[in-house]
Amino acid sequence: MTRRQFWLWLPATAALVGCETVDGDSPVLKPPPPQVVVEDDPDENWRGYASSADIERLERLDEAWAEGLAAARAAGFVTAVDNAGALLDPGAGLDRPAPTPGSYECRLVKLGATKAADPEFIAYNPFFCFVQVDETATDGRFTIVKQTGSQRPTGRLWDAGDRYVFLGSLALGNELEPLAYREDPSRDMAGVWERIGNFRWRLVIPYPRAGGIVDVFELTPVADQPE
Repeated sequence: MTRRQFWLWLPATAALVGCETVDGDSPVLKPPPPQVVVEDDPDENWRGYASSADIERLERLDEAWAEGLAAARAAGFVTAVDNAGALLDPGAGLDRPAPTPGSYECRLVKLGATKAADPEFIAYNPFFCFVQVDETATDGRFTIVKQTGSQRPTGRLWDAGDRYVFLGSLALGNELEPLAYREDPSRDMAGVWERIGNFRWRLVIPYPRAGGIVDVFELTPVADQPE
């Protein structure tokens, strides 16, 4: 991956450090020059943290989309897929993917059967999840956690430019604390977070460890946010 240069203006409180004189007269303030900061490509950050298995899953995202949609349509769920609109459109991702911190209504659509007797398309009832800024992270990463249900994904969103990369784990049953990512590889989750409309996002998990081909979570902020 290449390294990118980001042009960052110094904060206004530092503006007085730059000045020059004009024809020997009193100093005249001049705007501070832009400061060049060389940082790692955002995409590199998550790659340095993710397992090799999850990197491979994410690199196969397009393949998972194609395989999952084909399986659902072949099984007779053409209308259900079409009615989902942007949620199941692989190219629906928009710019400015950063989420709004707060509570969300979350809905899971699963493409691809987990077991032989399962359907190739399942739309589950909505549940609730919460997104917040991780104050322990120096780069302001977001965290997301499913608040209800027997299986509760939780993890961080890593800035990857026009999307975020989700790396997390799955809490089960009555567990009070989720496992850390990579603590138990069988619980690890990796996906892509995208904005697909006004106040509408999705989290796409290719080849989830729990089975199936693609898990697609739709997230919309709840109308009455908690205090």
